[in-house]
Amino acid sequence: MTQLENMNPDPLTRDSVLLNTVDNVVNLTRANSVWPLTFGLACCAIEMMAAGACKYDLARFGSETFRATPRQADLMIVAGTVTHKMAPRVKRLYDQMPEPKFVIAMGGCVIRGGPYVKYGYHVVKGVDLVIPVDVYVPGCPPRPEALLEGIFKIQKLMMRERITDRERLSTKPKMYQPT
Repeated sequence: MTQLENMNPDPLTRDSVLLNTVDNVVNLTRANSVWPLTFGLACCAIEMMAAGACKYDLARFGSETFRATPRQADLMIVAGTVTHKMAPRVKRLYDQMPEPKFVIAMGGCVIRGGPYVKYGYHVVKGVDLVIPVDVYVPGCPPRPEALLEGIFKIQKLMMRERITDRERLSTKPKMYQPT
């Protein structure tokens, strides 16, 4: 008998030791239980609702319920046209979310103003001027499959984060000032 067999004679327990870091375990649980904030502003919200319905079923991928309060959500999906009147409310909801928080900008109107970019004085020319955006989902409106791909990208971002990393706290933009 070798020295290893003397220490642990049972071969089943010898091979079942699992070593992992705390970061990997926490990030795995965080990425597989994403709770998005219910926040739809225009036609893109219909596609967001379709992604949560039975045909696409976000619950299979860990995004079971859309939360109605920002204090319980860790993902904000901004879906629809953000106007200058709505921008401070978007910022307030983002600030009320606990860290770590992620943002998906869904649709052409949210990303760069959409068809209102040239003559629409009432539209914010990109939600990234108000809050930091992690993933952009283009389209007018984007299909539910595109939103699912955006959520997969958010899950990959969650898997790369470190628990002790506070860099995201210093990357917030300045407070929104309407022009």
